[in-house]
Amino acid sequence: MKSFISYLFLLTLPFQSMAGNNPPTLKFALLKYAGGGDWYNDVNSLHNLAQFCNQKMGTNFDLDYATVEPSSAELFAYPITYMTGHGNVVFSDADAQNLRKYLIGGGFLIINDDYGMDPFIRPALKKVFPELSLMEIPLNHPVYTSLFEFKGGLPKIHEHDGKPAQAYGLFWEGRLVALYIFETDLGDGWDDVHNDPFELRLKALQMGANIVKYAFER
Repeated sequence: MKSFISYLFLLTLPFQSMAGNNPPTLKFALLKYAGGGDWYNDVNSLHNLAQFCNQKMGTNFDLDYATVEPSSAELFAYPITYMTGHGNVVFSDADAQNLRKYLIGGGFLIINDDYGMDPFIRPALKKVFPELSLMEIPLNHPVYTSLFEFKGGLPKIHEHDGKPAQAYGLFWEGRLVALYIFETDLGDGWDDVHNDPFELRLKALQMGANIVKYAFER
């Protein structure tokens, strides 16, 4: 499935003779999960990330995103799915089984703790992969340098509890399939509504582009 997701990435690159005229070839997906958490709160995050990737990577993402439920077959139409929120996360058995198939099959999940998700997302992910544990992603991992240099790890965008930004991952047979962003909130940095300084927003978008590029090139 790695070749499939790499092929989809190539489809996003504009042909030289038609650059700027191609219709969008891919969309991000936003995960609509149960449990009461505000899965919908980052209103413009994916729009802005798609626009940034198109500008800096030559991709051809649709600026609109799809909203998908974790148990839906539609999930498999989107190679990268984004999940965010402040609170509770509940995966049904059907949700967990479908997410597992999606991730093992080549899909990639970006999880952004908007503050307050941590005690809920960890057991939810255990339901998807009982045999795996979240592991901190080392600073020499290529996700930090795939396009822009972040040799010190994730940039710190929002303070939250004042702890260092951390990135955790689920690794299936050595392959990173889910990236969990903790104590920084890249998604708010991508969004419009927080009025973050330009430098912080740029770092958030650059790190987001790194994640997207890495996801397609795994």
